[in-house]
Amino acid sequence: MTTGQPFSPQAPQPPDRARRRRGLPLIPLILLLLALLDLRIDLQLLADHFTITSLSEAIRSHPLAIAVLLFTPSLWRHHRT
Repeated sequence: MTTGQPFSPQAPQPPDRARRRRGLPLIPLILLLLALLDLRIDLQLLADHFTITSLSEAIRSHPLAIAVLLFTPSLWRHHRT
């Protein structure tokens, strides 16, 4: 070794996630906004006249939006680290 640096037995480390930009995670934010946009009318109806029937109908007619709302905290944690 003629570089003047001591030999290191460790393999070079790939760049870690800490070097990435630590901004606002856009994917969970966009999914959350789209889910709320999809549920906008149903949320207005629930706010005006809440009934169990209207809640169950909102859940039954928008399962993807409800799933996104339920899994948003997990998505947020995944994209923050």
